[in-house]
Amino acid sequence: MVDAKKIIKDSIQNIHDDRKLTLDLLDELRKEIKTGATNQSKSGVIAAKYVETLQRSNEQLVKLANMLAKQRSIEEDITLSDAETNNIFEVIQGNKVNE
Repeated sequence: MVDAKKIIKDSIQNIHDDRKLTLDLLDELRKEIKTGATNQSKSGVIAAKYVETLQRSNEQLVKLANMLAKQRSIEEDITLSDAETNNIFEVIQGNKVNE
């Protein structure tokens, strides 16, 4: 049997790992642009790809949160509380993960 909680936890961890790596790469690119080590026009395309990666990770978290909310609503016929909604928003922003 599939362990859904483990899959969800692993998925969120992968998203956070990808976000961290992407943010590190974007930061490194910013430094190169600032120091003139790279051409800003060429770097813009790379920076856009990094931002797209961050956007996709946000979308993945939103989809996961919606899926969990729908399943929970079906199982318990309830909606998310304000605290749960805020926690999901914080996870999307990369501030914290409550396990």
